[in-house]
Amino acid sequence: MAVKISNENFSQEVLNSELPVLADFYSDSCIPCKMLSPVLSQIEADYKERIKVVKININFNDELIKKYQVQSAPTLVFFINGEEIERFHGVVNFPIPRLNKTYERKLQI
Repeated sequence: MAVKISNENFSQEVLNSELPVLADFYSDSCIPCKMLSPVLSQIEADYKERIKVVKININFNDELIKKYQVQSAPTLVFFINGEEIERFHGVVNFPIPRLNKTYERKLQI
């Protein structure tokens, strides 16, 4: 199950993570976010212990939304060693259902 992230634990769980992190900026009322949820669960299962999946609710984490300039949900951001390396907006542009080889190499997983 993806870790729920807030302004308070973002640094510890994302920026200081030893694993690459896929952060899902979502909203509970967002239909595309709900469509993406099982895909993220599958990624989490497929890449267990090689990638961390976290969820950040855009309705309750204004600091993070402003800092990372999230303008729509879903927005997915890959972090490695605390740095953003890739960003996807919406469901259409995300490599579904699995990360392809390019992202596996980029994420070093």
